[in-house]
Amino acid sequence: MLKNIYYNILKRYSLSLGIDLFGVADISKIKEEFLISQKILEKLDKAISIGVRLSPIILEEIENFPTRLYFHHYRTVNNFLDQVAFKISSFIQRHGFRALPVASSQIVNWQSQKAHLSHKKIAFLAGLGWIGRNNLLVNKKFGSQIRLVSILTDMPLKIDSPLKENCGKCRLCIEVCPVQAIKERSEDFDHLRCFEKLKEFQKERFVDQYICGICVRVCQGKR
Repeated sequence: MLKNIYYNILKRYSLSLGIDLFGVADISKIKEEFLISQKILEKLDKAISIGVRLSPIILEEIENFPTRLYFHHYRTVNNFLDQVAFKISSFIQRHGFRALPVASSQIVNWQSQKAHLSHKKIAFLAGLGWIGRNNLLVNKKFGSQIRLVSILTDMPLKIDSPLKENCGKCRLCIEVCPVQAIKERSEDFDHLRCFEKLKEFQKERFVDQYICGICVRVCQGKR
C-alpha cells in the first residue's frame, strides 16, 4: 500500500538524520486551532511529529532553577529540530508533495504559551506519548525529556494512533514544581503561575529565554 511505503521511506530517512521519535497524525479535525492561514492549511491534512531526546546529564544539574548549560542545550536542540524539519520538508517536496515545517520553539503568545500550533498535541495524536500532569508530552521511554517539531504535509502516509496511557501514580512533577502550577489533571495546569516563574528566572538572569526544566528533569518515563 502506497501510504505504508511512503511512511517507511520517510521514517527511515528521518531516523538517519539523528531523530529519536517519529509519528504521523491526522490533523483534519484540529486545523482550526492552528494560528496559520487556513488557505495554506487547506490541502495539508497530516502532520509528521519528530522528537529528539534531551541530554539527561545536562538536566541532572537543574535543581531550583534552569542552568546556563540547559539554556544553551535547549536552544541547540531546537535549532537542530528546525534543520531536520527543513530537510524532511525538502525530501517530501522532491517527491512531488507539499510540506510546511513549523518551528520547534516559536511562541506567538508567551502568557498563554501558544505557538502556531501545539507540537505536543500533534505528537499525542501521532502516538508518541500522552499529555502528562506537567502539561507536557510524556513519552513512555524518555518521559518529558524531549523536544518536538512538526511538518504539515499532503503526502499519503499511514496514520499512527494515540496511546491509551497516562502518568498513573507518578506525581514527581507536582512535588518539584516551585509554584504549584502542576495539578492532578493536566487540564488544570496553571499557565499563568508557570509563566510568572519563567519571567522571574529570566529577570534574575539564570537564562535568556523563558524556560524552566525543573519538572522535565524528574519526568523520565516508565522504566
